[in-house]
Amino acid sequence: MWQEQDNKLVRDFKFTDFQEAFAFMTQVALIAEKMDHHPWWSNVYNQVRIELTTHDAGNTVTEKDRTLAKNIDQILSRMGRTA
Repeated sequence: MWQEQDNKLVRDFKFTDFQEAFAFMTQVALIAEKMDHHPWWSNVYNQVRIELTTHDAGNTVTEKDRTLAKNIDQILSRMGRTA
């Protein structure tokens, strides 16, 4: 689940392996680029951490972040995953 921490929406994801994690990140990247709203993220093997905040709004959570988070959740759903 997404957590609001320090003016960011934060979520950790764990996948079966690196390939699945990277496929997820690729799909997120395509949506983020379309939205012109790019996440901070990190990836180590099968783990991905995403932090969303809107820099233009003073580094706070906005509707743009919530929309991207919903889109990310939809990607997970299409992958047959919930976390």
